[in-house]
Amino acid sequence: MNKAELIDEVQSRLGAETSKAAAERAVDAVLAAVGKGIRRDREVQLVGFGTFDIATRAARRGYNPHTRQPMKIRAMKTIRFKAGLALKAAV
Repeated sequence: MNKAELIDEVQSRLGAETSKAAAERAVDAVLAAVGKGIRRDREVQLVGFGTFDIATRAARRGYNPHTRQPMKIRAMKTIRFKAGLALKAAV
């Protein structure tokens, strides 16, 4: 499912009186709130759905796939998602 399909699904679940533009604003608002929550609190927990949090990847050695030369990969922050029980049960 891509974002356009998600917007269509949200519109259908909200009812026929909801416009596609309103459904798009709702999806955008949720995504923006999740992003803001991760930046502010370093974690967003949606009970039953899952938890988004920030994880740190350690620095490591890798290689350039084109030249096969070794290189250093710096430590970086990434976003991790852990699925909740309801989401796991749905799959």
